[in-house]
Amino acid sequence: MKTIIVTGASAGIGRAVAERFLDDGWQVGLIARRAELLEEMAEGRGNAVILPCDVAEADQVERAFAEFAAKAARLDVLFNNAGIFTPAAPIDEVPVEDWMRAVSVNLTGMFLCARAAFGQMRRQVPQGGRIINNGSISAHAPREGAVTYTTTKHGITGLTRQLALDGRPFDIACGQIDIGNAMTDLLAGIADRARAEGKPVPPHIDVALVADAVAQMAALPLSANTLFQTLMATQMPFVGRG
Repeated sequence: MKTIIVTGASAGIGRAVAERFLDDGWQVGLIARRAELLEEMAEGRGNAVILPCDVAEADQVERAFAEFAAKAARLDVLFNNAGIFTPAAPIDEVPVEDWMRAVSVNLTGMFLCARAAFGQMRRQVPQGGRIINNGSISAHAPREGAVTYTTTKHGITGLTRQLALDGRPFDIACGQIDIGNAMTDLLAGIADRARAEGKPVPPHIDVALVADAVAQMAALPLSANTLFQTLMATQMPFVGRG
């Protein structure tokens, strides 16, 4: 049985991806802070491994990955997904606490999980595995008032490139998926506010398409790698000139 750990598995993109891999018969490690939501997801699924964990805490990450390795014997894929979006504001109105929180989850958390996965993939026999980082279109172009999110997601692009390079001697592939406006609870809230204000709903895609794309990346042999993939709503104003 192939194995994967999904971080931020209790909601949104992480949940959609985790449920896709559970349905496909993979052994899936479910990482999130809210254990009750993970238990709900795992109910009746013998291939689910519940791993309550705050990805910003190094000891919790090490413990979760070690527990999964003990149960599954190996780790084939990490979907490094957990992240937060702090309230939008100009930089001088952003509380320093929001900056620290974004860095601790979006950057440090993804570093810690990649570090744990990389170490497991180096040690296991046969050696190797795949890390898929969830970046964002914000990893390439910002939206207004999103300095904490944009900055941390640019950092993930650097992490992806570095891991893709450093993983070569150990047969560890690393790629990144940059998603634009998948319909999750977060975007649903934005859409509801837009309707209430008489504004257009942002262009969006079904979150199931993200799960499909991650599954395609995960299914590649380790001799091939999708280094970067951008999946977005066609009508998003991502490219163009003013």
